[in-house]
Amino acid sequence: MSTVLDARKPTPLESWDPEDEEFWERAGARIARRNLIFSVLSEHIGFSVWSLWSVLVLFLGPQYHIDTAGKFTLTALPTALGALLRLPYTFAVARFGGRTWTVISALLLLVPTGLAALVLEPGVSYGTLLAVACVAGVGGGNFASSMANINAFYPHRLKGWALGINAGGGNLGVPAVQLLGLLVLATAGATHPRLLPLLYLPLIVLAAAGAWWRMDNLAVAASAPGEGRALREVARDPYGWAVSTLYIGTFGSFIGFGFAFGQVLQVQFHERFDTPVKAAALTFLGPLLGSLLRPVGGRLADRYGGAVVTLCTFLAMGAGTAVVLAASRAGSLPLFLAGFIALFVLSGIGNGSTYKMIPAHYQALARSAVAAGADPTAAENASRRRSAALIGLAGAIGAFGGVLVNLAFRQSFLASHNGDAAYLGFLAAYVFCSVLTWAVWLRRR
Repeated sequence: MSTVLDARKPTPLESWDPEDEEFWERAGARIARRNLIFSVLSEHIGFSVWSLWSVLVLFLGPQYHIDTAGKFTLTALPTALGALLRLPYTFAVARFGGRTWTVISALLLLVPTGLAALVLEPGVSYGTLLAVACVAGVGGGNFASSMANINAFYPHRLKGWALGINAGGGNLGVPAVQLLGLLVLATAGATHPRLLPLLYLPLIVLAAAGAWWRMDNLAVAASAPGEGRALREVARDPYGWAVSTLYIGTFGSFIGFGFAFGQVLQVQFHERFDTPVKAAALTFLGPLLGSLLRPVGGRLADRYGGAVVTLCTFLAMGAGTAVVLAASRAGSLPLFLAGFIALFVLSGIGNGSTYKMIPAHYQALARSAVAAGADPTAAENASRRRSAALIGLAGAIGAFGGVLVNLAFRQSFLASHNGDAAYLGFLAAYVFCSVLTWAVWLRRR
């Protein structure tokens, strides 16, 4: 236990049992809290880099010769790469250790920010912008490794809250980069897009340094074999695909709307948002509220159950989408903004409640296995590995929802110059997710 108590050592923490209440009160809570703080910091910067192009497209005026469809493609590409990277990032924690991988993944963020600062100027080819925007997807992988790492630090009774804080703090990177973009637009003007990525270079270095000095590797996570086997197990489990589908509806909506909202305002209400500053002044509000309320979703799920909270969330998201559709057809900007902000808030709550359902499910399976005579330690290790694997799988699949959102907007605006077709698609998706939640989790109850 001395290794656990000396959290400053670079060696892995050998003994880690957050379910032991005496240990948790004496040392575990303090160590877990410190790791959570620096995990949130690194993940926050990762989300900012991931969503960097949701702001940079507002700088791309006529001199860049990119139409509306081309801008939606620029925001879809980093979403797609971020989704793909979430699976290997999840297992990197077990392979390298949470502290070590947090440092590596933070330093990788220097690549897309440096490239963006280098190439952004009139005359750059669209292909170059596509490639640089795609590289920003490395910021999306940070979420999966951060969540898998923090999941191992906290006891099951606090996982909903801890994962909600970790994810919510990371999600705040979306409104943070949008606010910084607004600051650059309002002070330096739309002709200086390079300033935005340059602002993040020192912040990335600070996040990596903080992780190096203040985080820990867990020996119990690093020594647990079979992460590939755990992924195969959850991939064969219909439960894993059901949760992943729900996460498409919640997180896919949050990140997709966060990337696209500024462009939607400029295109659909172009007479009111004829400058990038006017659009940027509103785009941060929805992601900000959704990020702040993600821990609330986790806390509500701890108390009432993840499935109940998730079902209520999807029903409300369907109603919010109907409001957005009605506002779009009536040309009512206040109603449109109210409906969209409600969708951000609800998707944030749903993100927290959906992720709570993952460790709760595998902990229940572990208890059943122990009751049937299985070794408690082996059952707990299997529960931890499967939870981490499904966190990665659901995170990757859910992030692809953001790609679908941007593609839906792209096709809708190309075909009819408004987003009505996309809103109808979103409404159908939320109805489907509501039915799925009831059928899989609540019907038997």
